[in-house]
Amino acid sequence: MSYLAVENDRRIYFEHHRGGGRPVVLIHGWGANTRCWDTTAPALATAGHEVVLVDLRACGRSDNDFEDVSIATLADDVVQVVDHLELSAPVINGWSLGGAVATAAAAALGSRAGGLVLTGGASPRYTATDGWPFGGTSDDVDGVLAGAAANRADTFRGVAAAVFATAPSSDVLEWIWGMFMEMGPIGDETLRDLARTDLRKELGELDIPILLLHGRDDAFVPFAGAEAAAGLNPHARLVAFDGCGHAPFLEDRDRYLAELTGFLTS
Repeated sequence: MSYLAVENDRRIYFEHHRGGGRPVVLIHGWGANTRCWDTTAPALATAGHEVVLVDLRACGRSDNDFEDVSIATLADDVVQVVDHLELSAPVINGWSLGGAVATAAAAALGSRAGGLVLTGGASPRYTATDGWPFGGTSDDVDGVLAGAAANRADTFRGVAAAVFATAPSSDVLEWIWGMFMEMGPIGDETLRDLARTDLRKELGELDIPILLLHGRDDAFVPFAGAEAAAGLNPHARLVAFDGCGHAPFLEDRDRYLAELTGFLTS
């Protein structure tokens, strides 16, 4: 286990699994933590890749009492981990809200980034706005957070169930729900910030390979939004996962790994 101080004495948790292949940084979604990648990271490491996992602020084993949990700041944390480990041309892979963090981190890294992967990524926008008719509204996000404030357990259980297009086993549902319940309440502000984050310019200007792995039945980030995101950058390629919701790496693991490892070695 490793920790990195990023705000005064407050620390984030990360794991560094060494390998001779392309480095890949895995960034979890809102409320989750590094353990969500437990069916992905070992396969990447076995394939020889250098794998880094990060618990975002207020999530998992990172500290819970940060003052700043904005998307931009979380992205800066990822850059700090990349610099701390001296990673060479890492591919940044973000799931859900982690997709926004990954996009901002890749933009900050610039030519030092090796690629970007958006796994059901909430990027470049999570909510609809002028010129971007995809997603819900800030009021929808406020409604979810109000529900969490009143009844955190039931709200997060509902969110966990909605991740999947097909109902998962009770064990998988409990696993995802348990991760959500570990997030500190300040982490709610990260979702609130996501609702107003716009990374269209950053995504469009990236001069690196970009891969979007997206379920057609995603209940959080509409597939049409992923299509629009891919259209913003000529280096982007979208892979659709039929019958999958918000987590293709859990719902169609073998194909997900085939697409991801192919991208990493290309």
